[in-house]
Amino acid sequence: MKTIRDYIRTIPDFPHEGIMFRDVTTLFSDARGFRMAIDQLLHPYAGTPIDKVVGLEARGFILGGAIAHQLSVGFVPIRKKGKLPGKTIEQAYQLEYGEAVMELHDDALQPGDKVLLVDDLLATGGTAEAGIRLVERLGAQVMGCAFIIDLPALGGAARLEKLGMQVHSLCAFEGL
Repeated sequence: MKTIRDYIRTIPDFPHEGIMFRDVTTLFSDARGFRMAIDQLLHPYAGTPIDKVVGLEARGFILGGAIAHQLSVGFVPIRKKGKLPGKTIEQAYQLEYGEAVMELHDDALQPGDKVLLVDDLLATGGTAEAGIRLVERLGAQVMGCAFIIDLPALGGAARLEKLGMQVHSLCAFEGL
């Protein structure tokens, strides 16, 4: 029987030399693999009250939409600066080569909403932390953070756990 890892393609030296890119599009394109991923991402949160699923740009939108559908709750995107049409709040975060900004519509969540944050990959945790900060600024509560892949060497899970987050990943890859 295949595991989630079996569906993920590794592309060496992309986007830069020395990087092993973990490509989840091969997982998404296989109906059985995609269903397995959605089911496994949901499993730890069975019985947990979730009002909204928040997905981080861009592959988090694919996962978040499917998870929100399964839970019969709404989906909320967190996007790169300048991509959302309405009034937004923003959160800057550090990249290894500079700074980026994520945005969330200022009316996307209500105080007290219980949120599941999802994305495909957890590396340093910077993007996820920015997402958490945006959710919390609107008064919502992050009930958990779910990812397909964790890169433990980059410390993202530990970073989010220090914020008090429950982190769930389906598989881990060593190295970059």
